[in-house]
Amino acid sequence: MKVKYFAWVRERIGKAEEMIEPPESVRTVSELIAWLTDRGEGYAYAFENPKVIRAAIDQAHVQPDVAISGAREIAFFPPMTGG
Repeated sequence: MKVKYFAWVRERIGKAEEMIEPPESVRTVSELIAWLTDRGEGYAYAFENPKVIRAAIDQAHVQPDVAISGAREIAFFPPMTGG
């Protein structure tokens, strides 16, 4: 699946997107965040406070407990402010 990173999440990881194949044990958005966190220092820094990270699966906002199976694209971004 393709994973995209936006704003300071992208800056901390050092890339805008990548293709990944998480293990079958990774079933939800929150489990994916935990798995990504273990991939290195930049990921750990980007996801150090997972409660503030927002996610979208195939361009639809989702909660952390949503299953990722069948997802073509998952995006992670920090909270947004409007104005």
